[in-house]
Amino acid sequence: MHDAASWAVRLGGDQFLTQAFHRSYAVFPADGTNGTPILSWDDLNTILSTHRMDPPRLRLSQDGVTVPLDRYSAPTTNRRGVTWNRIHPAELHARLAEGASLVVDAIDAIHPPIGAAAEALERFFGTPVQTNAYASWTETEGFGRHWDDHDVVVVQQHGAKRWRLWEPTRTAPTYRDVESPEEPDGDPVADIVLNPGDVLYLPRGWWHTVTADQGTESLHLTFGLVTHTGAGLISWLADQMHTDTIMRLDIPRHADLAAKSAYLDALRAAMTSALSDPALIDRWADSVDTTHHGRPAPSLPYVEAILPKPEITVRLTAARAKLTTNPDAGTVTLAAAGTEWEFADQAGPVLRALLTGEAATLAELADTAGLEIKDVAGLLSVLIKGQAAAVVRAAS
Repeated sequence: MHDAASWAVRLGGDQFLTQAFHRSYAVFPADGTNGTPILSWDDLNTILSTHRMDPPRLRLSQDGVTVPLDRYSAPTTNRRGVTWNRIHPAELHARLAEGASLVVDAIDAIHPPIGAAAEALERFFGTPVQTNAYASWTETEGFGRHWDDHDVVVVQQHGAKRWRLWEPTRTAPTYRDVESPEEPDGDPVADIVLNPGDVLYLPRGWWHTVTADQGTESLHLTFGLVTHTGAGLISWLADQMHTDTIMRLDIPRHADLAAKSAYLDALRAAMTSALSDPALIDRWADSVDTTHHGRPAPSLPYVEAILPKPEITVRLTAARAKLTTNPDAGTVTLAAAGTEWEFADQAGPVLRALLTGEAATLAELADTAGLEIKDVAGLLSVLIKGQAAAVVRAAS
């Protein structure tokens, strides 16, 4: 599931977005076409042995308590005086056998197949995604009963994991909140066992416990979705409203009551007017989508411009880029990673192909648009300089 279309089919497309998203948990059992794991045990071993995995990137947790770092690693200092913690495999194995759960944060940034899946989810949901890997070997709970401040999509990779769910005890709790949710009472409303290929969607605020109590080791991925709330919308709107004088005036804290009241009346009128725009949410969505930096990557060895070689392979790195057609002007506008570019409409087919997120060679893009390879190379060089695209395979 490395593209948005696959995730849309897997999760139920528009029906899921309008009926389950932000509302209730949903389980999507594996079928014969989607059970292939994205992360293997071999992949995980390679990551742990070839990366410097200091906390919080790597951590162990048991019964809701973080396992001290010195119980599974040892400090190592190189000849230049740089110190890091090297995993001690035997001690790591011992802690995991005792009931600790292993967590690798932001594994999407260091394992390309997971990164591709996370980027596809970003396209589907329209929000940044971070992926963590969780591995457990016993029925001991790694984190105890808890809730998350963001929605998650859980994909079981190997073995089985039991999820017990309780409904939220506070509506839409957030990380920065004025009060904490109370512990739930009673039995869980759902008791689910995920097997390889199964997917669980869980909105924020749902209490849950997770255990590997099925007699087998367990490895799953959790794709965390960045939350967007009304507070965020108001914050964005306030920035947009600096064109209004009332938003730039000093707060009259030392004035009399009448002046303060008049100021608040003017501020309220300006804010009410702005919130009355029925297109406001769409404008906000376009803004946060097209200003997000995406997943930028270098394009070495091409530090100035890419060469017009047909085998060079490129891709867009801004998953939520937007393309607008301007028929009267005969141009198209691409907005991505905080920049807008206007191109002749002949570039449209190239940009639409890139918007799928799939990698393509310069030759393929040139054929798609009926352009010369040198023209496509020039266009991509502009996007690479703007950190919206990258070379994924250089010329041999």
